[in-house]
Amino acid sequence: MANPGGGTVCNGKLHNHKKQSNGLQSRNCTKNGIVKEAQQNGKTHFYDKLIVESFEEAPLHVMVFTYMGYGIGTLFGYLRDFLRNWGIEKCNAAVERKEQRDFVPLYQDFENFYTRNLYMRIRDNWNRPICSAPGPLFDVMERVSDDYNWTFRFTGRVIKDVINMGSYNFLGLAAKYDESMRTIKDVLEVYGTGVSSTRHEMGTLDKHKELEDLVAKFLNVEAAMVFGMGFATNSMNIPALVGKGCLILSDELNHTSLVLGARLSGATIRIFKHNNTQSLEKLLRDAVIYGQPRTRRAWKKILILVEGVYSMEGSIVHLPQIIALKKKYKAYLYMDEAHSIGAVGPTGRGVTEFFGLDPHEVDVLMGTFTKSFGAAGGYIAGRKDLVDYLRVHSHSAVYASSMSPPIAEQIIRSLKHLMGLDGTTQGLQRVRQLAKNTRYFRQRLQEMGFIIYGNENASVVPLLLYMPGKVAAFARHMLEKKIGVVVVGFPATPLAEARARFCVSAAHTREMLDTVLEALDEMGDLLQLKYSRHKKSARPELYDETSFELED
Repeated sequence: MANPGGGTVCNGKLHNHKKQSNGLQSRNCTKNGIVKEAQQNGKTHFYDKLIVESFEEAPLHVMVFTYMGYGIGTLFGYLRDFLRNWGIEKCNAAVERKEQRDFVPLYQDFENFYTRNLYMRIRDNWNRPICSAPGPLFDVMERVSDDYNWTFRFTGRVIKDVINMGSYNFLGLAAKYDESMRTIKDVLEVYGTGVSSTRHEMGTLDKHKELEDLVAKFLNVEAAMVFGMGFATNSMNIPALVGKGCLILSDELNHTSLVLGARLSGATIRIFKHNNTQSLEKLLRDAVIYGQPRTRRAWKKILILVEGVYSMEGSIVHLPQIIALKKKYKAYLYMDEAHSIGAVGPTGRGVTEFFGLDPHEVDVLMGTFTKSFGAAGGYIAGRKDLVDYLRVHSHSAVYASSMSPPIAEQIIRSLKHLMGLDGTTQGLQRVRQLAKNTRYFRQRLQEMGFIIYGNENASVVPLLLYMPGKVAAFARHMLEKKIGVVVVGFPATPLAEARARFCVSAAHTREMLDTVLEALDEMGDLLQLKYSRHKKSARPELYDETSFELED
């Protein structure tokens, strides 16, 4: 965790003086240099763009009670497993057949123990069935359980107009049908629902080519390729780029799709601390100096894997610094913009635009259409030779079915909306409204005294709950107030860092946000969730300035 105990992470104004260490820290603030695109005298310099990221550490008593809660739950879990083994309590979990009793257990690991004894008791807070479009308001099908959440039955009642604070509908483009979606209906009538073939065979349509050209234009790169599934865009394309004899340097908080792709590649994987350029540089330096284990041969490739916005932390990658390092050590950079494309930057073009950098500085730009664009699938973009290579070697292109034509048209429609090619400025207005809503929501939560993680410009807002009992109580009480929230715990987060993850949308009105904030204020008092030891200011204090350079 980047600066877990310091409250706010920010960078002061940095000037081009003598080379100094960038490890200076004050009690609540760490200065991080941000790399300027301009080059002077062969050295990369820094500019004074302010980054504010909050990672406040919980009070000691909160962590003590959190671990005590898990400890007591574990003891009772073993007791209940004992009762199940002796037939005193009914076991509803998956078990081995009698014929397999002498086999190595298939299900008995800690994750299964955790699922059986803790997750099942609070499972009603996940997988809630929705029966409407995932707009700012949605409808939830009511369900109850008669066996402590092992099974559910529907009551036939629908909870209407629940405020949606969980969907990744950042720009509000996932909505009910209206006349602006007419082109999607027309495409459905002409092309049908699916392609039933891969891109290599009979599955490349003119709509796919139109979409790829538009994506490349939107990102200001040479070429792009689209895929039918966002998760597979990472997991199936990384193995096409690196393999045995290559080195992957991966952020410790990268998404599972990046982790899976790295593992499938067969490359050596090393992990650097989240958003920590010192940790990354040490790994890069060691990789260049020592090479591969045993043989000491140079690595064929070194690939750095990062995300634009981290979905569980709400933090933004320190891209300028990482670009400086990848240039210095001649590595490649792969950036996943699933949660940042469309939602970050003055016109929604992602983290490169946010920092004012040239997109060509990132070797592989990846993103998904499932969040901001209200659709499905993903893309890889960059140089034309990269994209042409993936068209031939990507497992997703060779084996996976092509993107559905109506989905492709929805993405085309969304991109034109963002780029103003539909003759309106509504797309730009959505991006600005999202930024406004995000800053308002984050600022109010900080003022209330909650511990929230991440960057002030990230629309993903994690609110720390910590204790497992409060996770369930929080989600249930919020639904009673007709507010739909997503709560997250182990194994998606560290064991003691359970949280609620809010996703702010441009479609949220100020009245909706105020309703949610009022309910959160009440829940914070009821469940004692206001753990922050100091209320944040709307304008973080800048500490002593420092300056440093990264040499090429």
